Amino acid sequence: MTPPGRPCRLVVCRGCCCGTAKKRPGVDHEGQLERLRGLRDGDGREVPVRTSTCLGICFQANVVVVQPSSAGRERGGRPVWIGGFTEDRLIDDLDTWVHDGGPGAAPLPESLAERVTSKDAEKPKKDKKAKKGKKEKKEKKEKKKSGRP
Repeated sequence: MTPPGRPCRLVVCRGCCCGTAKKRPGVDHEGQLERLRGLRDGDGREVPVRTSTCLGICFQANVVVVQPSSAGRERGGRPVWIGGFTEDRLIDDLDTWVHDGGPGAAPLPESLAERVTSKDAEKPKKDKKAKKGKKEKKEKKEKKKSGRP
């Protein structure tokens, strides 16, 4: 007998930044996507995975959105946005969480909780001191070239 309702669903960003070696070198992006496509929930149902060309918070690449199952939604679960999803151990933790019910049905593992973000996340502003440091370096370099003390 098929369990009622829908399982959790995943939206995986794979656009200009997420899922690219240019932005996140050293990550097996295709292997990661393949592993995510193999996830099953506690009832043995396949967890649908959809890719998006851009979820809009590129500075937190790679981004995965976990949408609650029907049961999780009934218990108040809402989509959970996870940024910096680049380590294999995170897939293991996501697998366990989804298997246990996901958003609204099971507690979020600490490793994923550390990376929770939102669609409205703003890129952190650069420290003004860091900018000043660059300016000073540039001036120092120009002085050296011109021979001024």
